[in-house]
Amino acid sequence: MSTTRIFTRREVEARIAAGDTLIISDNYILRLNAWQEVHPGGRLVVQHMVGRDASDELRIFRIGRIEGVWENFIPPIQGGHFRAASDIDDEDASTVGSGSESDIGSSASSEKRSRASSRSSVDSFPVHKEMPLKRNPKLDVKKAPQAMKGWKVEAVPGSYAEQAIQEAIAADIAIYPSLDAETQRNITLKFRALHQRILKEGYYDCHYSEYAKEMVRYTALFALFLYTLHREWYFASAVALGCFWQQIMFTGHDAGHRGITHNFVIDSLIGIFVGNFCCGLSIGWWKSSHNVHHFVTNDPVHDPDTQNTPMFTISPAFFTSIKSSYYGGFQFMWDAAGDFAVKYQKYTYYPILAIARFNLYYLSWWHLMSPRSIKRGTAAWVRPTEALAIMCYCYLFFYLLLWKTIPTWSDRMTFLFVSHLATLPLQVQITLSHWGTSTSDLGPTEAFAQRQLRTTMDVACPKWLDFIHGGLQFQAVHHLFPRMPRHNLRKAQGMVKEFCAETGIKYQILGFVDGNYHVLGKLQHIADQAKLLAACSKHMAEAGVSDFH
Repeated sequence: MSTTRIFTRREVEARIAAGDTLIISDNYILRLNAWQEVHPGGRLVVQHMVGRDASDELRIFRIGRIEGVWENFIPPIQGGHFRAASDIDDEDASTVGSGSESDIGSSASSEKRSRASSRSSVDSFPVHKEMPLKRNPKLDVKKAPQAMKGWKVEAVPGSYAEQAIQEAIAADIAIYPSLDAETQRNITLKFRALHQRILKEGYYDCHYSEYAKEMVRYTALFALFLYTLHREWYFASAVALGCFWQQIMFTGHDAGHRGITHNFVIDSLIGIFVGNFCCGLSIGWWKSSHNVHHFVTNDPVHDPDTQNTPMFTISPAFFTSIKSSYYGGFQFMWDAAGDFAVKYQKYTYYPILAIARFNLYYLSWWHLMSPRSIKRGTAAWVRPTEALAIMCYCYLFFYLLLWKTIPTWSDRMTFLFVSHLATLPLQVQITLSHWGTSTSDLGPTEAFAQRQLRTTMDVACPKWLDFIHGGLQFQAVHHLFPRMPRHNLRKAQGMVKEFCAETGIKYQILGFVDGNYHVLGKLQHIADQAKLLAACSKHMAEAGVSDFH
């Protein structure tokens, strides 16, 4: 098919309705029907871009072009609805001679219908600028739960949850640039100019000398682990091994983003060696989860990194028992377990993260045995290679080290938990960058750059401490340029700050200590909302209220 053919918006919509996986990139239309199944990051990465302009997200089978400025659809996986060609033709025929719309007008009205149907079919409550903020005049969610005594409450739990979501959206709208098409288009153009500047400055170039320095640190930690193990100082040996895991996974992160050699095979092998062989964690699972996280950052329905209920709840959207698109429609039920856990999540934050690595083992094996793991195409070799590498890790760590080398059960258990506890700083650092930021969906008009900066926060630290954070404390910069090597993120931070000042987008950055307080405050805020929701529910049950007006 000729790539010079011009497609109308209606033709694109009809082809998506017919089952084509179409994405817009630099005014070209890419059809990724077969390729999505072998995409190294998983098909969900592609599915979240269907019907959208992904020029800033994807740098990749052209079937044609579009003219003018593209107005994003809501992807089907996010609840968007698309009309078949026959339906579009029938609608066009019915409007001829009776004030029929132009292509642009019809597209706009079609998008409004798509948004309306999306709101009714998806539990993510995407609210756009044309939707007014709904408030219950008799229910002020800013009040403490105890202030409800004597109130006549007329809200059902679902309505309260939706109100809480919409209030969070209103708060974002108040402090971020307008969502109108022109403003967001200007942000996109400025971001593309910034991207060109980043390329020109050479910030995508990987300086292998930086990895040479890191290799010295990795080797020293591993040597310390072996030395203390030989001396039977098991506690110190466990700490050294945990620090080795924590540090070397920064390189695994770069390989997962193809940020080292920019070659899929080489970076995949590096990632498998670091993640699977050295740490026992599937780099394929990480890529599948993490790439989706980068596309739909902090979206409760679609981002697996937010879906930790009932252990942790970071958005009132979970009060509605959302269905996860990442986990194949699995429903995170809001039940007694959620009500109980949310009360104490501020206090369980560190203890649970301290043992979170054990859950990563489970997720790694779950991924390798699930359909999500790539089994065909040029990347089919990855799955068996990963499985073999993880089995080697299990043999070396659990059998040779814990069972054969360490003599007593008490020492084995101490070594097991202390080594895993030592990775806690990495778990905390990553959650700091997202759990304290917005989880709101502002709709398909929001520019890629604004969405990433709104849902991601940097952690400030002196340069000499960068090695502790691995350079990934610059998560906002990283989310704008995922394949930029970590060692260049600090250098690019100044440019991102300039971009934010020029566009009016809030640049979020806190110190490590303040960031911890901020996340704990967010966890407590959600707990307070859950407490108020429970009070509303109890009051309505006692009053026999079954509807909300």
